[in-house]
Parts: sequence; structure tokens; C-alpha cells
Amino acid sequence: SIVPGAVGLEAGQSAFGDLYAWFKRCINGPALELIEKSSVLSSDQKQTLIEEIDDKTLIHLTEQALKLEDSATSPIAMDWMNGRRTPDANQGLKGAISNLDFGSDASTIFKALVEATAYGSKAIMDRMTSEGVEIDNVIALGGIAKKSDFVMQICSDVLNRKIQVVDSDQCCALGAAIFAAKVAGAFDSLEAAQDVMSSGFVKSYEPRADKVDHYQNSYNEYCRLGAYVEKK
Repeated sequence: SIVPGAVGLEAGQSAFGDLYAWFKRCINGPALELIEKSSVLSSDQKQTLIEEIDDKTLIHLTEQALKLEDSATSPIAMDWMNGRRTPDANQGLKGAISNLDFGSDASTIFKALVEATAYGSKAIMDRMTSEGVEIDNVIALGGIAKKSDFVMQICSDVLNRKIQVVDSDQCCALGAAIFAAKVAGAFDSLEAAQDVMSSGFVKSYEPRADKVDHYQNSYNEYCRLGAYVEKK
């Protein structure tokens, strides 16, 4: 909002990566507790094993989730484990998962949670576009954006928008430095400062045409489930 002639609109989700971390704690908890209590392993061995499990769990879940076929009967999850921030803030809301059966394993639920976070982003985007804000492409930053092709591709498919991932690991600091350079007189304009100082993009994702309709239908189910949860 400090760029002349421009307006900034802020929105956000109460949980994104935190949702994946919560699920990882749920499925790893018993195993980690047994390791901690082990009388056979040394302290160093325990720490090494715990770190290895922690590092590899989401990688393994992603590998397995990539093998799953999209289906109209796949589980649908709500990303409201920590309430809802945007649109229509309500921190009293809770999460939910539907369409579970005995064939639903950890990777199935993980994929549903990833899709839920993408649907939450789409709910924000749809509210903005319904109010006249045009959104042509999306810029993503941070750890998940740089580490997970799986999450970013699903987000692109769900949003039906191109997503570009910023290269910098310190986007906020870099942005502040760009503004400071302009104010200090090192550049005549913010655009000139950006041309020189911006880190650029490290990856980009395009929506897959064969996935867009499936995810639109699944998003509609997400909205219906959300309406039911909200009434409860």
C-alpha cells in the first residue's frame, strides 16, 4: 500500500504448512514416543532416528500421494483446523474430512489436506474476483513453495492460474531493501530498483488442463462440506 497509485489487499489462511506439520505429528507420534522410551538405543541414536523420521515423512507421503488417482469419491478435507481467517473470518470453525473408508491410508489423507489448503486459497481468490479484482497469475514464496512441486502443482491446478516461485529465501527483507534503495536515491523508481535487486523466479507452474475440471468439481464439494460444517 506504499506504492504510489497502487492499493494493497491483505488476506490469508489460518493454516497452510501447519496443516501438514500437524498431520505428520499425528502419524509419527506413537513411533517417536517408543524411540524416546527405548532402552536399547543410545541418546545419539535416538536423536538421529527421530530426525530421519521427521525429515522423510512428508517426502514419503508425497511420493505415495503422487501415485493416487483422482476420483470423484476421494476424501475431501476442510483446512479449518485453526479456524478461518479469509474469507469471512471465523476462528471458531473446525476441520473435517469426508469420504473416508478402509482403503484410506495416510497418503490419501495427506493428499486431501494438500488439496484443502489449495481450496482455501481458491476461496480467497474467488472472493476477490467476485469483488472485481482481476488475478492473472500468482507469485508464491517461502519454504513450501520452493520445496514441494507436489503442493505447488496442485495449487496451480486448483486456482487455474500460473504460479511463479520467488528465488529469494528472504523476500520480506529483500523488499524492504528495494524500498530503502529507492528512498535513499540509489534508483529513480521502484521499478528500476526491482530490475537490479529482484531475485527473480526459480520455478513456475502451469495448470494442467486435464486436472482443472476435476479440481473445480472437488472444490464445489469442499464448499458444500464447508457450509455443512459451518452450520454445525
